[in-house]
Amino acid sequence: MTDAFVAALPKAELHVHLEGTLEPEMLFALAARNHVELPWPDVEQARAAYTFTGLEHFLPLLFRAASVLRTRQDFYDLARSYLTRAAADGVRRAEMFLGVQTFLDAGTPIGDQLDAVLAAISDARTDLGIDGALIVTSQRHRTQAAALEVLELIEPWRDRLLGIGLGAAERGNPPAKFADYYATARARGYRTTIHAGEDGPPEYVREALDICRADRIDHGVAASADPDLMARLGDEAVPLTVCPLSNVALRVVPSMAAHPLPAMMAAGLLVTVNSDDPPYLGGYVNDNYQAVHTDLGLDRPALADLARNSFRASFDDPHRIAAHLAAVDAHVRANQPPERAYRAASAAR
Repeated sequence: MTDAFVAALPKAELHVHLEGTLEPEMLFALAARNHVELPWPDVEQARAAYTFTGLEHFLPLLFRAASVLRTRQDFYDLARSYLTRAAADGVRRAEMFLGVQTFLDAGTPIGDQLDAVLAAISDARTDLGIDGALIVTSQRHRTQAAALEVLELIEPWRDRLLGIGLGAAERGNPPAKFADYYATARARGYRTTIHAGEDGPPEYVREALDICRADRIDHGVAASADPDLMARLGDEAVPLTVCPLSNVALRVVPSMAAHPLPAMMAAGLLVTVNSDDPPYLGGYVNDNYQAVHTDLGLDRPALADLARNSFRASFDDPHRIAAHLAAVDAHVRANQPPERAYRAASAAR
């Protein structure tokens, strides 16, 4: 059960794959809608299949499940479902990934994908008060030419997209392979993120910084094994979008107790906590906050720091970031134990 402090804590989510938010119930509903045959007979057996030995074991299942997403309505429903859940979890800002190549391969036009998600973002901003933004990702097991083709396809939507990223199979596909993709994206004004240091070595994080010049690193936990890299990440205030439950589910770390998040925080890194692919990999953003509280012993001040980091690491407008930070501070004050609140009030007089 999620702690009440965590549940209402204002936060941003910066690392969530929309295609990875497909709950089993929606999976089967969309399969029926689009006449797609699934390898599982029912919701329960699909959920039971969500046990993985690593990233490369997980990705084929993710892509197989995502095959049910075919129409503009499917993408709208998926994005709306995630944003509804995120808003209920105290998420004020959601910067979401969409790996468009998977769906282009299946015949879904780029416009159907992007227009649907952007419409869901607009509606959720009005109806739910959550501010969403879209980052289009390319898949690193494909060629750089394929990634550059994605940039051309999304050009008509440039002003409505937040940025670009890179995901999927990391090992054997170093960031340097996509140097031109990132240079082109920067020249077009996109903010840039890159998955690095999840399944790959610390050197991939260095390449992401030095060659791709990424604004933000997704995962980055491999850096914890390299003191010099840790120092650099801290000195340069490089944002890291860490996904603790995902790291456990994909065996990046042997257990939550062994997760390097506390060491990364102690080293002064700009780390954030996120969900990645929540139905598959252990839970939504609040489940991750709860896990680091319960299993890593992070107290309320530390959780509030993670929430502040999530806004500071976002690509949001500075004025909105300041407002979100003030909301975190107000939440902390409102949830102080009575004796601490009394001391704080006395000190203010």
